[in-house]
Amino acid sequence: MMLADTAMYIVVLAAIGPVPLAVTTNLSINFMRRASPADVIAEARLLKRGRRLAVGDVALNSDGAPEMIAHAVLTYSIPGEG
Repeated sequence: MMLADTAMYIVVLAAIGPVPLAVTTNLSINFMRRASPADVIAEARLLKRGRRLAVGDVALNSDGAPEMIAHAVLTYSIPGEG
């Protein structure tokens, strides 16, 4: 879960810039299979970016394996100016 959250945080900040206090407001993860003894690779994508919220998902795979080991959907709160 930490890898999924970190990957999405990087994607959100890449899209909005260095905004302090952008925080996770929701994280839902489905674990689909056991990870093999290899590195876990996270592939994050931003699905929607609004003025106050950003929504994205993260696919987690064992390195070299085609099947996802977990899928996460995250929502980030983007603080307003002022």
